[in-house]
Amino acid sequence: MATQYSEEIVSPEQKASGIATPYVIRKIGLSDLSDALRLGWEDFKAVPSHAIILCVIYPVLGLVLFRMVLGYSVLPLLFPLAAGFTLIGPFAALGLYELSRRRQRGEEAAAWDAIQVLRAPSFGAMLGLGMLLLALFATWIAAADAIYIATFGHAPAASIPAFERRVLMTPEGWSLIIVGCGVGFLFAVVALCVSVVSFPLMLDRHATAIDAIRTSLQAVMKNPFAMAVWGLIVAVLLVIGSLPFFVGLAIVLPVLGHATWHLYRKVVEPDPNPPQEKPRPPKGHRYAADFPGLSLPMEP
Repeated sequence: MATQYSEEIVSPEQKASGIATPYVIRKIGLSDLSDALRLGWEDFKAVPSHAIILCVIYPVLGLVLFRMVLGYSVLPLLFPLAAGFTLIGPFAALGLYELSRRRQRGEEAAAWDAIQVLRAPSFGAMLGLGMLLLALFATWIAAADAIYIATFGHAPAASIPAFERRVLMTPEGWSLIIVGCGVGFLFAVVALCVSVVSFPLMLDRHATAIDAIRTSLQAVMKNPFAMAVWGLIVAVLLVIGSLPFFVGLAIVLPVLGHATWHLYRKVVEPDPNPPQEKPRPPKGHRYAADFPGLSLPMEP
C-alpha cells in the first residue's frame, strides 16, 4: 500500500536564482524528516537481509584499499573515511531506493530486487553523478590527509593510545580537529545540495543528471532549515554508526538510504501522469495449462 504524503505544495518559480527545473518542490518541516526516518526504519525491518551486502562490505573494502594504497597506518584517516560516507552514501544507496520504491507502490520487495536498479533507463546518469561524488570523496580524503601531515608530519602514530593523546591532548590536535571539521563541513554541504533528492528523482522520473542536480539545489533553497537539520541528522547517525569499528553502519546506512527515498517523496511532487509499467508476472507454481501448445498424452 502506497504511503500517503502531505499535499502542502509550494509553487516554484521556474527560474529562482537562475535554477530552472520542471519539477514541483514542496515545503517540508521537521515532522516530515521524522516521518521519513520512521518509514525508512519500517523498510529496513521489512527487507533487512541486504544490509550486509550493501552497507558493510564497502566500508571494509574501503579501509583495506586505503591501507594498500597509502602503504602506512590508516589510523589518521579513520574519521575522515567515516565522515566521507555522507559524500558517497547517496550513490551507494541506489538499491535501497529501488526497494523503498517497490514497497511504496505496494509491490513485493526482496533483497535481490535491489539489483533491478541496474536496468533503470537513467542508470547512466546515476552512474555519472556517482562518479562525481566519488571524486568529491577522494578529494576530501586527500584534503584530510594533507591537513594531518601539515599538522603532525609524515610520522604515523605508534599506537591507538598514542594517536588519541596526539589528537585530543595537544594544541596541534585541537587545531587539526577544528580545521578538519570545517573543511569536511564544506564538502558535506556541497554533497547535500547536489544529491539530497537527485538519485531518487533519476530512478523515479528518469531525470537527467543536470535536471536532478537543479532540482536538488532548488529543494535545498526552498527548505534551507529542514535540509540543514537533515544533514545534521545524517552526520550524527553516521558518527554513532561508526562506533565501534563501523559495525553500526550495517543498520544506519540502510535506514538512511530508505529514509532518503521517503524524503524525496515528500519534497518533490509526484508525476501527475506516471508512465504505465508492465505488470510483473506473479510468483508461484506454474501448471501445464498455463503453457499453450503443451498437452499431456491421452490414455488410449
